[in-house]
Amino acid sequence: MIARFTDCLRLFSGVFILSLVLAGCSEPPREFNETVFTMGTLVEVTIIGEEEALTDRAYAAILDDFSYMHNTWHPWQRNALARINSLLKTGAPFSLAPSILPLIERSKQLSGQSNGLFNPAIGGLVKLWGFHQDDLEEIFGPPEPAAIGAFLQDMPQMSDIDFKNLTMHGRNPNIHLDFGGFAKGMAVDNTIAHLREFGINNAIINAGGDLRAIGQNGSRPWRIGIRDPRGEDVFASIEISGDESVFTSGDYERYFTVDNKRYHHIIDPRTGYPADQTRSVTVLHSDAATADAAATALFIAGPQQWHSIARTMGIKFVMLIDKAGKVHMNPAMAKRIEFNNRRPDISLSKPL
Repeated sequence: MIARFTDCLRLFSGVFILSLVLAGCSEPPREFNETVFTMGTLVEVTIIGEEEALTDRAYAAILDDFSYMHNTWHPWQRNALARINSLLKTGAPFSLAPSILPLIERSKQLSGQSNGLFNPAIGGLVKLWGFHQDDLEEIFGPPEPAAIGAFLQDMPQMSDIDFKNLTMHGRNPNIHLDFGGFAKGMAVDNTIAHLREFGINNAIINAGGDLRAIGQNGSRPWRIGIRDPRGEDVFASIEISGDESVFTSGDYERYFTVDNKRYHHIIDPRTGYPADQTRSVTVLHSDAATADAAATALFIAGPQQWHSIARTMGIKFVMLIDKAGKVHMNPAMAKRIEFNNRRPDISLSKPL
């Protein structure tokens, strides 16, 4: 029996912005808050303490940003990325669209740091599993093992892509770029940079439950709730201020079930199957793109390997919940996390 689910349209798939009621305080600063559907998810924009005219101009500008990035970076629509994917398969050199170059440069770097666990070159494998579509109702089960085995025989890597200036060529016909595990972070970073150009220093961009916050929420830090991967409730919370990103990868975001087995969209490039040792990973980092890629890589690494991969990627704060519900954290993260109900079973690692 097959059941199909998708949570990709949920605003708070990974983290929540928790509101604080501050009794006895002076009137809180003005808050601008708008939500828009873009890049396949709901994006919430929160700006604190700025005049209406400025926030309206800034919001209009970042809407244009998101529209451009969505149209350019979408992994299964006719756009600049689709052209690049078709040309990479030929092995011949071609001119690269400047709008895609930053994604390829950063993803090659982050893929190398993750020992290939973050691998945007496996879009063909993601498509084989049926996740190259908005509606998971059309997925009727996992692909045939033979099809996965054939793909594994010549697994593409980001290192199979060579470029100089704006000229590029591929060295593996199986390359198919899909920045789904990374583009949201890049988009959030670009949007924060644009807000700062407007002189805005206290804001959150929350893209489908993954966010980057700058400044503070008035006189207080931002308080962020982290979702229980097996429920709708807040599992834990954390305070952030200054400039920090909170990204979560979970097996509940896009998935289908067959005979009570969950098949989610985070594919392990080593096996060709969804990584099955992890429920969710939450990563904190100043850079949203790095946090986004690391959350994917550490999810795949699982409870046995996450620590070494976090070190190579320069990640200092990690919370991983394994398939049994046990929480794995490094000491720095443990000092910042506050569990909302009962304290879970925790495995504390060595410092990163």
